[in-house]
Amino acid sequence: MRMRSFIAVALLVPLMAACATGYQSSGFTGGFKDTQLAPDIFRVSFSGNAFTSSDRVQDFALLRAAELTLANNAQYFAVITSADQSRTETHVTPGSSHTSGTVSAYGNTGYYSGTTTYSAPQVETYYKPGVGMMIRTFQTKPEGGVVFDANFIVTSIRTKYGIK
Repeated sequence: MRMRSFIAVALLVPLMAACATGYQSSGFTGGFKDTQLAPDIFRVSFSGNAFTSSDRVQDFALLRAAELTLANNAQYFAVITSADQSRTETHVTPGSSHTSGTVSAYGNTGYYSGTTTYSAPQVETYYKPGVGMMIRTFQTKPEGGVVFDANFIVTSIRTKYGIK
């Protein structure tokens, strides 16, 4: 019996990981959005679904920021502001009842024997991580502050998640 449980968990974990939000433009299961606000300033956000970790969301937001930096003919970027855009959602499945029984007759008299089963409402709460950031791109590395090398970020995060 323990072996069956182990096998079930071993098969379920990769399946659930496959349900996490992939690196993609925003859609039904989440993804990135970006808006250019000035020649060197972008707003970038990434939202995940209930199977996506906060680390993955942050990594993918940084990856998108790095890609925008390179597409803007720059090599470096700095995060000007960052905001947690995570949310929780609650889904309630209503309760239900089911009655079954038997009827029997004895002479002119009828008898009924029944059972009612009640299932209580189910409440599921889902955590969906999200992050938003404002970035500024630079062609040369500025002095001071935390500045990211866009090429390094792209290579590092794509390698980590096996993204081509």
